[in-house]
Amino acid sequence: MTIELKIDGMHCAGCMNAVRRALAYVPAVSTVTVDIGVGSATVEASAGIDTRKLVAAVEEAGYEARVLRSVEP
Repeated sequence: MTIELKIDGMHCAGCMNAVRRALAYVPAVSTVTVDIGVGSATVEASAGIDTRKLVAAVEEAGYEARVLRSVEP
């Protein structure tokens, strides 16, 4: 499953790494790619992952997030 998140509040490489780490710690996440230029993160995860957990992980790291799209294979 591929989930794309809009991330607000990232301004530097440290921010990008914090978001990447926060998402990587969510169970069922296999890959995280963060693009600071467009303010987004793409997550590859097991089917059926609760996207609210992804948003909560980013918000706990101090950033704002919302799901842009979620695609199941």
